[in-house]
Amino acid sequence: MKSTVEQLSPTRVKINVEVPFDELKPNFDAAYRKIAQQVRVPGFRPGKVPARVLESRIGRAPVLDEVVNEAIPAKYIEAVRAGEVRTLGQPEFEVTKLEDREVLEFSAEVDVRPEIELPDLAGLEISVDDVETTDEEVAEQLDELRARFGTLTGVERPAQTGDFVSIDLSASVDGKPVEEASTTGLSYEIGSGQLVDGIDEAIVGAAAGETKVFTTKLVAGEFAGQDAEVTVTVQSVKERELPEADDEFAQLASEFDTIDELREDLRTRLGRVKKMQQGVQARDKVLEILLERTEVPLPEKVVEAEIENRKHDAVHPFDHDEEQFAKALEAEGRTLDEFNAEVKEESEKAVRTQLLLDTIADKEQTSVNDGELTERIIYQAQRFGVSPDEYVQRAQQSGQLSAIYADVRRGKALASVVRGTTVKDASGSEVDLSELFGADEEAPAEETQVTEEAAATPAE
Repeated sequence: MKSTVEQLSPTRVKINVEVPFDELKPNFDAAYRKIAQQVRVPGFRPGKVPARVLESRIGRAPVLDEVVNEAIPAKYIEAVRAGEVRTLGQPEFEVTKLEDREVLEFSAEVDVRPEIELPDLAGLEISVDDVETTDEEVAEQLDELRARFGTLTGVERPAQTGDFVSIDLSASVDGKPVEEASTTGLSYEIGSGQLVDGIDEAIVGAAAGETKVFTTKLVAGEFAGQDAEVTVTVQSVKERELPEADDEFAQLASEFDTIDELREDLRTRLGRVKKMQQGVQARDKVLEILLERTEVPLPEKVVEAEIENRKHDAVHPFDHDEEQFAKALEAEGRTLDEFNAEVKEESEKAVRTQLLLDTIADKEQTSVNDGELTERIIYQAQRFGVSPDEYVQRAQQSGQLSAIYADVRRGKALASVVRGTTVKDASGSEVDLSELFGADEEAPAEETQVTEEAAATPAE
């Protein structure tokens, strides 16, 4: 077999392959066996029909078609490996010459990883927010904890923000009932923003047994994007009574004996969260600088595939009804053109990020061990609410295991750049992020979470 690689652009090549027919003998043997199972010839058992009898029966063309269809993908892979071509996406094949019993020639156009020249990041310095935990933030955390142990008590007064109400709902568009918007006995916390726009304003000030009517724009369903008249009846009003923030509550809600110890623990936890946010901010700023300073040619087909994937995911909740999706966008104050422009921009950035981090990983000779891959799988399984085994099974079925490996590798590559960056807070003090990104090549487990979002880019 002979093959040559023709560079069409920085991101696309044409691989020309020439295969003598003597190399296709295994393919012919397999084709004869397959067709022999499908053809019934009197006097021969299924699968035992000789090749010459098969050809006299069905002709040479079906055999050639089977051989060509099977041989081209395999020979393409051989050519890719021989030429050390770093392909992206699926190739477009074309048979350029087929001389029976002589030669098969074909070409394959495919996107490839471009050569990327990395910028000099020596002396790179960025600024992040200060880590400061206020008494007000601690008090807010404590109130949220108290709310978990609160009790609901019925009140004989109009509803207020923060109250829990039992309501009946119905809606109509131009007099036509909206079935999916009708319900009875629904429990709702006023101010939570979990229902349609305008309902909080309608309910506040209403007493039990009172009915209010308001107009809102529906964002989903058959009438997405249209104004609906909503009728809400308050059946009951309850307020949440919080337990006193004292030592007794601390012992009930935590492992601490005093409320002061509980407050200090909440302060420590908030500090850790803010430290993580500081790390995410540093990561995002470093990535933005990398993208700004690096020219990354975009493989057209890879970007197109990413755009299609994102559009598919967006329309999927609407049963792929693009008209309903457009109405939902309108309800949000957006147009389909604006959505398409956003998707294009996000897709191009995602592909650029992928290619850039892959290049850094190659330069740093970044590898991923079994422990790191397992950590990512467990983390992803928790995000999707499934067991690690089930997540792995799904990933195998969808061919995404290699993408998971690639994302971990990209995350480690980005972490290596962050480790080499001087990070200072808004006060001018240098920030030590080694707890999040590691002090050397072996980064800690927290890196999985900190780099997850930036590293999660399109699968090859």
